[in-house]
Amino acid sequence: MKQPDDNASALRDTQSEYDHRRIVIDRVGVKNLRFPIQIGVGPGAPQSTIAMVQLTVELPQEFKGTHMSRFLEVLQAHGPVLHPEDIEHLLRSLIERLHSKRAHLEFEFPFFLEKKAPVTGAPGLVDYTARFSATAEDNGCDLVTTVIANVTTLCPCSKAISETGAHNQRGQVTLRLRAERPLPLAEMVALIERSASSELYSVLKRPDEKAVTERAYANPVFVEDLVRNIASQVIADRRITWWQVEAENFESIHNHNAYAMVEKHQ
Repeated sequence: MKQPDDNASALRDTQSEYDHRRIVIDRVGVKNLRFPIQIGVGPGAPQSTIAMVQLTVELPQEFKGTHMSRFLEVLQAHGPVLHPEDIEHLLRSLIERLHSKRAHLEFEFPFFLEKKAPVTGAPGLVDYTARFSATAEDNGCDLVTTVIANVTTLCPCSKAISETGAHNQRGQVTLRLRAERPLPLAEMVALIERSASSELYSVLKRPDEKAVTERAYANPVFVEDLVRNIASQVIADRRITWWQVEAENFESIHNHNAYAMVEKHQ
């Protein structure tokens, strides 16, 4: 009786056949793959989460197709622990196994930080989103780290023109950066949160709610202020070589959102 490998070697390898159109495909591979990973977000043990994964390579013009199963084999062989420093090795493995010149990956996943309420100290978990997007080729590996965090913003104009109160809303900040070495995700979150009117919490007792509300009222920021506050910090950080920050306020008194973006141009 033939072994499975013997049967496989006798089968026609359609993907490796010659393609007469001779067109390079920039990216081909697998997308929307859920995969369990462990990721470090700061000091302490790695955190378990589920990543949405995309793995692709550049397909040379002479090949009809790629071998989809090899993407999964490379990912499985890498193991569940994902360190940003290991991403280049994963990409190099894809390049070798798929006989390509260039490979790309994206890992997007939720992660959690425990935060204590500002007055009572009640603990609670707050969720954030992170994304690693990387490309490897002959001249090196490019990695962009993204963190998405929600914050509170209070409108300076509303505060200035109102006898009592001011409208506030939840805002979403997306910070993307390249650095000499990847920054801890928790550090990126802290950078975002201290730039807003207030950070968010999952557990707030009445004394905590009072403190958060008053903090926001004392620190009003436009969406423009929010991106500038973040930009001023990343500009001062010599580890960061490129960055982009977006902020979107889900307005509480308008039927539209407020948006701002600033980016370092090379």
